[in-house]
Amino acid sequence: MYGAHGSLASARLGSNANHATRPSSPPIDRSLSTIVIIPAFNEARAVGRVIGDLPDGLVDEVVVVDNASTDETERNARRAGATVLREEQRGYGRACLRGIRYAKAKPPPARPDVVIFLDGDYSDHPGELPTLLAPIRRGDADFVLASRLRGERLGRVDPGAMLPQARLGNRLACWLMHRIWGARYTDLGPFRAIRLEALQALGMADETFGWTIEMQIKAAEAGLRTAEVPASYRRRRAGASKITGTVLGTVRASAKILWTIFRMAATRGQRSYPALAHSSRNEAASERGAAPSSP
Repeated sequence: MYGAHGSLASARLGSNANHATRPSSPPIDRSLSTIVIIPAFNEARAVGRVIGDLPDGLVDEVVVVDNASTDETERNARRAGATVLREEQRGYGRACLRGIRYAKAKPPPARPDVVIFLDGDYSDHPGELPTLLAPIRRGDADFVLASRLRGERLGRVDPGAMLPQARLGNRLACWLMHRIWGARYTDLGPFRAIRLEALQALGMADETFGWTIEMQIKAAEAGLRTAEVPASYRRRRAGASKITGTVLGTVRASAKILWTIFRMAATRGQRSYPALAHSSRNEAASERGAAPSSP
């Protein structure tokens, strides 16, 4: 469960056997506070294991946003020690936005420095959180994505874990982002970490399947320092995928992702972002002897 300050105590559901090794150098900032946001719809059989596998000492609070589940997701999440919020209107982005509002509403001493997003189906490996956070804690990145493609190259993705339609959609979306924005992503994976300051600057708005790619496009436009780390990925152990596991889900998600790309490409000159202290565009401006961009 959680202590008075929201730190994760030793009582856990599940195992930490899959924890990744944290890079030993350069020195990392251990003072950053973190919140994990888990959007969940009917993940009663998996959500406790997801929470239980998060490494001790790295997470200040776990928030499960129950997206109008009809099973025991809420009860099992609470039993595992999570704060549970309800978002009655279904939509992946809506659940994530609900979690962000909760994080932003905290008083400054309790407000997290870093927000981690993680699905509740136990396909990702929560134990790899140290690897995901390392570039941010070293001060090298504002936004870090756990890439299943990079993990697959290292033999860390279970056979059949990523369905053909998901692979094709990922490759097409990443290719388009590179062609239009010059962004070099290899995946649209849900497991990701971002500084709260940077997340607020992006002004996230998508309420459904366009959530992940909206964040990646806006990160590129805002000049965030981005990084990818290899991610392990397992076949879903419980329940059925709401997106890539069905033909209808795949069609709907793919259509929304492509629509989001082309809509944002058509309006790319209409968005502006507050300057961040360590954004890549400000570093580039400093190297040129220019003043960093202003909000």
